[in-house]
Amino acid sequence: MEMKINQLSWLVGGPQGSGVDSGANIFSRACAYGGLYVFGKREYHSNIKGEHSNYVVRVSSELIRSHLDEIDFLVTFDPETLFRHIHKVVPGGVIIYDINQKSITVDKIPTIDKPANRRIKSFLSANGVGYSVGDVIEYASKNGILTYGIPYVKLLEGLAEKLNNPQIARMDVMINVMAVSASFALLQYDFSLVEKAIRYVFRAKKKVADLNVESAKYVYEYVLENFERTNYKLEPVHRNEVERIIIQGYQASALGKIAGGCRFQSYYPITPASDESVYLEDNAVFEIVGDNGDVEKGSIVVVQTEDEIAAITMAIGAGLAGVRASTATSGPGFSLMAEGLGWAGMNEVPVVVTLYQRGGPSTGLPTRHSQEDLLFSIYAGHGEFPRIVYASGDIEEIFYDAAKVFNFAERYQTPVIHLIDKAMANSIATVKKFDLTKVKIDRGELIEAFSDGVYKRFKFTETGISPRAKLGTENTVFWNTGDEHDELGHITEDHEVRTMMVDKRMKKLDLALVEISDEDKAILYGDAFAEYAVLSWGSTKGAILDAMEMLTKEGYRLKFIQVKLLHPFPKDRVEDLISGAKVLIDIEHNKMAQFGSIVKREILRDIDYYILKYNGRPMSLSEVYSALKLILQNKANKIQVLNNGD
Repeated sequence: MEMKINQLSWLVGGPQGSGVDSGANIFSRACAYGGLYVFGKREYHSNIKGEHSNYVVRVSSELIRSHLDEIDFLVTFDPETLFRHIHKVVPGGVIIYDINQKSITVDKIPTIDKPANRRIKSFLSANGVGYSVGDVIEYASKNGILTYGIPYVKLLEGLAEKLNNPQIARMDVMINVMAVSASFALLQYDFSLVEKAIRYVFRAKKKVADLNVESAKYVYEYVLENFERTNYKLEPVHRNEVERIIIQGYQASALGKIAGGCRFQSYYPITPASDESVYLEDNAVFEIVGDNGDVEKGSIVVVQTEDEIAAITMAIGAGLAGVRASTATSGPGFSLMAEGLGWAGMNEVPVVVTLYQRGGPSTGLPTRHSQEDLLFSIYAGHGEFPRIVYASGDIEEIFYDAAKVFNFAERYQTPVIHLIDKAMANSIATVKKFDLTKVKIDRGELIEAFSDGVYKRFKFTETGISPRAKLGTENTVFWNTGDEHDELGHITEDHEVRTMMVDKRMKKLDLALVEISDEDKAILYGDAFAEYAVLSWGSTKGAILDAMEMLTKEGYRLKFIQVKLLHPFPKDRVEDLISGAKVLIDIEHNKMAQFGSIVKREILRDIDYYILKYNGRPMSLSEVYSALKLILQNKANKIQVLNNGD
C-alpha cells in the first residue's frame, strides 16, 4: 500500500475524565509545532466522568477546515472506543488498543446504552464478528487494518522500575500520553516535538510534565523496537509564511474581546459558554500598548453572577457606565436573559451577548452541537426593539468578530448577539497569528463632555442615534426606565411620542444596513457565475469549503455565500451574490431550516435543496461532499438529513 505522508485522520477515545482532551491537545500541538495544519473536533458526554468521549484530529500539510468520518488511526483507552468506532477505520488504517482488554465483550460495558449496543451488535453480526475486543481485533486484521496491542500495565511497571519509583506502576492516568506517544512512534514523528507539546500542556506542573515526558519516551522507544511500521508518516514542514498559532474557538472569542476593548464580562456557568469566561479569568491581566506607545498593564473584570438575569443586567450596567461590556451564555441561559435584553433595547444600551449554541430545547444536549437558536436570537424578548445578530464561521473569524461586534453595539446603541456554536467553541485549529492592526475600535456617538443646554439622552435625530454620555458625565442628567419615555428618559404614554420613539429606535437598523460593509454582511466563495449556489451560516463553513474544493477538482462549478449579518438581513447583498444561480442549496444544523426560512422571506424565492443535520454532531467533510454531489448529479431529494456521528 502506498505510503500516506502528512495526511491523517486520528481519533482518540476513552471514558470522560480519562485524559482524552489532554491527549488530543498534545497530539494537535505536536503536529502544529512541526508546521502541519490541524483541525480537531471534540465530542464529550454531558456527565462529569465515565461516559464515552472522543476527539478526532485531522492533520495535513495543506490547509484543512473540517473533520472526516473516516479514521486512519483509532487510538483507544478502553474497549468502548473500539466498539463504537471500528466501522470507520479505513483499510490499511491503524488501531492502538490495550492488549489486556481482549476478553471484554460489548455486553460487559455499562456505559454503552441500548441503542448503541444494538447498532454495534448489528454491525458485528453483519460482518460475522463476535462481541469481544479480541474478535474485533481479529476482524480488523483480516480487513487489512494494522492492530497494535500496547501492554500499558507492563509498560508502567517497567517505567516504575527504571525510575525506581513503585508508585508509577499504578499511575494509569498517564495512559493517554502513552497512547499518543505510541501513535507518534508508529508515524515516525520527531519526538522532540512531542516532548515540547507535553511540556506546554503541563506547563503549570513541572514534575507532572517531566514524568509524562519520561513515560512518553519510554513507550516511544518500546514501539519502535517491538512493532512494524505503518503506511502512515508525519514529517515536519518548514514554512516561510505568516506565523501561525494553534487555538480553540472559545479562546479566540476571549482574546478578540480583550483586543476589542471589552473590559467587563459577566456570566453564569453553562456549557459550552463557560470556557470563554474561565479563560478570561485566567488571563484577566494583560499587556496593552498605551496612548504614548508604551506597553502598559491592562485588565478585564470577570464576574460570575448568581444567574443569567443578573449576568445580562450587570453587563448592561457596565455599558451604561461607558465600559465595553459583554456576557456569554448558551441557549437556556439566553432564555433567561430575554427581559434584560429588552431593557437594553428600550434604553439603547450597547451590550454584547456571545451566544454559544447547543442542542435544545430545555437542557437538550448540553455538550452537543446545533444551530437551533437563530430565530430565537432574532426575536427573543417581548415587544419590538432593534438588535444585531451576527455569526462567525470559523475560529479565525471568531477573533476578529468578537472585537468587531462591540463597534456595532456602540455605533448603533443596541444589543448585539454574536452567534458561535459548540462545534467552533470546542474545535482546535491552526490559524494565522491574529493581526491586531485589523482591530479597529469605533465607539460611535459617545460624548466625553456636554455644555449645550439640556442633555437629551434619547434625542430624536435623523439617524435615530442620540449622543450617548456615560453615567456621571457632567451636565448630562438623564433617566433610564423600562417604560416608554421621552427624550429625557421620563416615562410617557403619549401616543405621538410612543410612535416617534419606536421609529427612532428601529431606524438604526436601516442605518446599520447602509453602513456595515458588504464583507461583513455576506462573503462569496467559489465560482461567482456558477448555477449552483450554497447558502449557509456559522460553523458549516469549513466542511462546505473543503467539499467545494474536492468537487471543483472533479469539474463541478458551484459557489458558496456565507451570510454573517443575520439581522437585519442584508437582502440586497445576498440577492446580488446569488444572481445567476439557478439552484439554491441551504445547509444548516437544525430541523426547521431556520436560515432558509429567512432567505425565502427576504428574497421571495424558494430554496431548491436543503441539507440539514440535527443529531447533535457537526457536519463532516465526508457527508457534505456526498450530499452536494447527489444534488450536482440530480440524484438528491429536496431535503437530505445527515446523521453521521458517534
